[in-house]
Order: sequence, then structure tokens, then C-alpha cells
Amino acid sequence: MSDTQVLIEQIKEGIQEKKGKNIIIADLSDIEDTICQYFVICQGNTPTQVSAIVDSVKEYARKGAGSKPFGVDGLRNAEWVAMDYADVLVHVFLPETRAFYDLEHLWEDAKLTPIPDLD
Repeated sequence: MSDTQVLIEQIKEGIQEKKGKNIIIADLSDIEDTICQYFVICQGNTPTQVSAIVDSVKEYARKGAGSKPFGVDGLRNAEWVAMDYADVLVHVFLPETRAFYDLEHLWEDAKLTPIPDLD
């Protein structure tokens, strides 16, 4: 398993630990001129849950993949938080913000892998 795959697995577990929902892994590696290889997109129901998911992802990525984000943006209002792990960008949304920006359809050329919710 590549370092990137290990990181994605840890990110997924971090999201699931805080009951993040509707996880989608978008593989952008076959698309030219993208800013990264993968998006991991998910949602939390409240700004508090979004922040908790972000903290959990940081912890899992650090412990399980030895990785820290280069940047985290959006925590002030926690409607859409983006976490930059170079090859992987994590997007944690509130449901209405996610529906508005609709990244999955914006990047519909990507190979999308839905991860079933744990509950």
C-alpha cells in the first residue's frame, strides 16, 4: 500500500471516529493539471462536529501515517473546512454547504468511491 493510500485510510478512519457521513474518495490521478491526486469529501451535521472531524483527521493522519496538514482553512465558521495533505485534500462540509458547492459533480471526471456510513 502506498504512503498516499495509508494516509487516505487514516483520514477515513478519523472521519468515521467522529461519525462523519457520506464519505466520498475522489481519485483525480488520471486528470491532468489537478492540484492533488485525491479529494476526501465528507460532512458533519453541525460546525462543532465539523471541527471535531477535522481534529480527529489530524490525529489519525499524524499517528497512523506520520502526516501533518500543510494548511487547514475554514475553521472559523466551520461550514467548509479544507485540509491540505499535498497529494490529498480533505473537505469537511456542513450538509447545506456541501450541496451548494457540489464538488462531486464539479470533479465528475474523477473516479468516485463512496464509503458506507458506519452506523
